[in-house]
Amino acid sequence: MVSMLIYIFVVLFVAYWGWGVVLYIMQPRFLYSPLREVSYTPGDLELDFEDVVFKSEDGLRLNGWYIPASSRGRDRGLAGRGGGSPVTLAARGAKFTVLFCHGNGGNMMHRLDSINVFRNLGLNCFIFDYRGYGNSEGRPSEEGTYLDVAAAYRWLTEEKKIQPDKIVVFGRSLGGSIAAQLAGRVKVGALVIESAFTSYADIGKKFYPYMPVRWFARFSYRTIDYIKRVSCPVMLVYSRNDEVVPFDFGLELYEAANEPKKFVEIFGSHNDGFLVSGEVYKEAWTKWLKFLKDYQSQAAGQQAS
Repeated sequence: MVSMLIYIFVVLFVAYWGWGVVLYIMQPRFLYSPLREVSYTPGDLELDFEDVVFKSEDGLRLNGWYIPASSRGRDRGLAGRGGGSPVTLAARGAKFTVLFCHGNGGNMMHRLDSINVFRNLGLNCFIFDYRGYGNSEGRPSEEGTYLDVAAAYRWLTEEKKIQPDKIVVFGRSLGGSIAAQLAGRVKVGALVIESAFTSYADIGKKFYPYMPVRWFARFSYRTIDYIKRVSCPVMLVYSRNDEVVPFDFGLELYEAANEPKKFVEIFGSHNDGFLVSGEVYKEAWTKWLKFLKDYQSQAAGQQAS
């Protein structure tokens, strides 16, 4: 009996640590799920856009779309298919530009619904694919995603000449951590985080509570730390119905964020909450944008005096 128990223990021990090794090796595939093929563009929604190619600090060619809040329509020929110039596609009257950091799966074509929402809110939108996603070169990595969002920010400020305080950095899911990391390092007008985890290790513990995740974690993505360094206004958007990221993660990030800050509760799953919530989601953004305008006007007035 004793030998049998020892045998069972050894088998379970080997199986446990064997599974741990598999999880360790497979982490990049679990975290990043890129799709190379880009079959749809904003042009399929009758939206004018610029098909942008820009370079990361380490020399990779990245791809993005710049969608202005307003334009002259699609009678300019190639504009709706990514052939418009920066002049013809310059947004008129848009107060803010969204720098869109998408989640870990697919590529930017899967965010066309969100792009349309932002445009209808009167926002310019610049969405880009991380390295290894869509038409962007390279392979995804944590440091690479930080370099990629920094390159997107440089393109907006240097090539598009958009003032930093007119940029709203938006990140959904994994993109929330990437957005927070950028907002803690550079000047931006605001940060919006939607359905993001507090850290890579924390979300790993949710899915593998029986494993010593912190020992095995090959990535960091410590959103909880990044948000503490953010000095601009912050809005967090979370759903209690999210089956991937616990609602409590949003509350923890809210507590860690500096003022001014706002927490918005929506409903729906991890991937479709912004659509299912519909008017609730749009109203939250509308109020937030009005707050930002008033906040910046008040700050400018105080500086002038």
